[in-house]
Amino acid sequence: MIKNGTRLQSQVCDTQVIVVRTSESLDDLRAGGVPMIPLGAEKSPDAKLDPAFADGNAMGKRYVDDTGAEVLVTKAGKGTLTIGTTPLALKEAKPLPASD
Repeated sequence: MIKNGTRLQSQVCDTQVIVVRTSESLDDLRAGGVPMIPLGAEKSPDAKLDPAFADGNAMGKRYVDDTGAEVLVTKAGKGTLTIGTTPLALKEAKPLPASD
């Protein structure tokens, strides 16, 4: 299982993430439809960006799934972050309390 603090990179775009909160679902974390690999690992020469998963992601944003997994994008890229074929949701900032 992937641990908190693990850094991963896409094989098909510039996307890099760091795991903020782990979950078993992250074992199938993908970017651009292709499994993500540890930062610095050799990318597969056959890997291609899937156009169905090319909506991109935003640097500095956190993405979550419904199991509680959370990743922080440290380098943005063209690939959509997914667990299998299910896109991760952009984590919304919590509203600050009113200061009346």
